[in-house]
Amino acid sequence: MPVSRLKFESLPHAIFLQRVSGPEAATTLEARLGQGAFLALRLVDLLAPDRAPVSKDAFHYQWVATDRFCRELRAADTEGAHVHGIAESAADSYRLGDIQLIAPALFAYAHFLEAELRLEEALDVLTTLLVVVGNRLSSTDAVAAQLRFARVHRKLNRFEEADAAYSEAGERATLAGDRYSALLSRIGRANTMLGRGNLADAQRGLEGILADARAAGERDVEARAEQGIAAAFYYMGQSAEAIPHAWHAFELYEEEDSQLRALGDVGTMLLSLGDATGAERALAEVFRRGRTHESVSNAVIELMHCASYRRDHVGFARWRERCEDRLADMPPNIRADFYLKQGIGQARFGRYRRADVLMKEALTIAGAAGLHEFEFRIERILAGLPDCQRAMAREAQPATEPMVQTAELREVSESLAQLDGLRCLVTGVAVVDVAAVAGAGSIGTRDGGERERNDE
Repeated sequence: MPVSRLKFESLPHAIFLQRVSGPEAATTLEARLGQGAFLALRLVDLLAPDRAPVSKDAFHYQWVATDRFCRELRAADTEGAHVHGIAESAADSYRLGDIQLIAPALFAYAHFLEAELRLEEALDVLTTLLVVVGNRLSSTDAVAAQLRFARVHRKLNRFEEADAAYSEAGERATLAGDRYSALLSRIGRANTMLGRGNLADAQRGLEGILADARAAGERDVEARAEQGIAAAFYYMGQSAEAIPHAWHAFELYEEEDSQLRALGDVGTMLLSLGDATGAERALAEVFRRGRTHESVSNAVIELMHCASYRRDHVGFARWRERCEDRLADMPPNIRADFYLKQGIGQARFGRYRRADVLMKEALTIAGAAGLHEFEFRIERILAGLPDCQRAMAREAQPATEPMVQTAELREVSESLAQLDGLRCLVTGVAVVDVAAVAGAGSIGTRDGGERERNDE
């Protein structure tokens, strides 16, 4: 069992104390935010229904100490506002005798942490919500909490836990007559199958969900199903069939972060067909507009991959540095993808020993996380690495035209060009010097204050 999980089980919320990793780190803002979160969540624990009631004096003493520490963080950082908000909500819940008052602050903080790819911490907050508030959550909030709990488990590649939580969310949603959330739970279970490498069953399930979503007029679920079908086709090596589904998802989504996730998928799939120009248009848009660590990390990795495809040493090095800056916050699936595509890039530049080391690191990460489809893909690439030099010689001049072109793919490429042209008209900035973008200033960060719709 990982050390982080042992620490968590020995002391509730200890995951936040891991931000304090040394004597110098103890005074950093990051460490203080972790300490503040620990204190605020320990205050929430006093409200749990399975513990003896706390006296007013005892609660007040702990609240005053927590508030004094967290109040200083409120103006220092967005996360500090979340942490202080939890402490205030806990005090209000105790004073008014209404435990449900703590739920919005916990939801919002979990959402913020997930967007920042602090997935273990997000799971801790969601666990606190489900344990402390529990059956006193409204039916809508109970379903939303289970869906979010499942999704974070899935992002951590804990597929059994994710599947169980999705199933419970679906049952709760059906009992409550919540058709939208019931469909989301089905989407989540299908995505869990994708993560496990069960591509054919996942695709069939998603096609059934797509038909049900269309019949019910659930546009958001339709978009998610389209995106999932695209992923299934892509993992089966059928990018030409995948891209129209991913583009349709982009068109259907109304929320920007979801649009950008779909657009990032389009870019990845276009590159697999040799359309580096179209891929960079899509991915550069995600990089510029992205607000979540997940979408931007994926875009940066794919832009590094585009640079190596074009044999652009400078661009590859710049995007690789961007990736390395984000490495500590990458979950296993994204981290494995980074090492794999860095290895492919090194092979393209003729550095085969380095490529072998990087790909084996990707394989180790994927194996430890149970990413079976990823393992198979890496093993196939590693097995062909000894013959890579001959293949690279044939690929020395990347194709200027995509290897596959259909009417649907041409339509997507034209739409991307129009999207690019529209941005140029609005900003007066031409596309796409991605190497220059890689060396530019900091990327946007997500304001985690708002609460998201129920999501799978």
